[in-house]
Amino acid sequence: MEEKINEQVNALPGLNKPAPEFTANTTQGVINFPSDYKGKWAILFSHPADFTPVCTSEFMTFANMEERFNKANCELVGLSIDGLYSHIAWLRTIKEKIEYKGMKNIEVKFPLIDDISMNVARKYGMIQPEESATQAVRAVFFVDPKGILRAMIYYPLSLGRNFEELYRALIAMQTADEFGVATPADWVPGDDVIISPAGSCGTAQERMDDKDLDCKDWFFCTKKLDKDTVLNKIIKK
Repeated sequence: MEEKINEQVNALPGLNKPAPEFTANTTQGVINFPSDYKGKWAILFSHPADFTPVCTSEFMTFANMEERFNKANCELVGLSIDGLYSHIAWLRTIKEKIEYKGMKNIEVKFPLIDDISMNVARKYGMIQPEESATQAVRAVFFVDPKGILRAMIYYPLSLGRNFEELYRALIAMQTADEFGVATPADWVPGDDVIISPAGSCGTAQERMDDKDLDCKDWFFCTKKLDKDTVLNKIIKK
C-alpha cells in the first residue's frame, strides 16, 4: 500500500500533453487551470511553505518581474500546501516588512493557490518524499496557450530558482514556436538559432549550399535571427 501511495505522489505529468486540470481557491479568487489562461502562456510554480526565507526571496523576485512576464503573454500562478489565510498574512508581511536586493514594498498580485489538500501538488508530482512528505518541492511548469505542458523544472528545497533563466526559457520556447527553429545552449534573443537536421540527402545538400545558413556539417546548421525581429513578435509594447 505504501509503495502505491508513493507512486501516486511521485507521478509526473507528461511533457507535450494537456496540463492536468484543477479548480482551486487562491489569493485572487477561484481559478480554473489551465482553461482560465487559454490564449496565454502560464507558469505554475510551487514553493515549500509560507514564511520561509528562500520562498520569500523568490516571491519578491517573481512579483518584481511580473510585468516582464505579462508583456511576454505569460501569467504567473504560485502554490504551496498552506491555507489561504496563511498566504494572505505572508504576502502582507512581505509588502510591509521585507527588503531584499533593493526590492521593498513588493506586492504580490498574481494568484497563490490554497492547496492544503495537496490535490494540485499531487497532480503535478510536486511532493517528493525524498525531500519532504509534507512540502511541495520548488517546481516550475510552463503551459502554452493551448493548455499543453511544454517544460518543467524541479529544484530541491534548499535551492532558490534563477528567475532570469525562467524568463529566458519562456522567450526561447516562444521563439521556437514562432519561427520554427530550435535554440542552442545559452541562447538569448539576438543569438543565432538552429535549423532542424535535414530529412534526406538532397535536403542536406541544399542546406549546405544555402548562403543564408551557416552549416558546419549536414546536421548542424544555424542562421541569423536578430533580436528586434524576435522581441517585436513576442513582447507586447
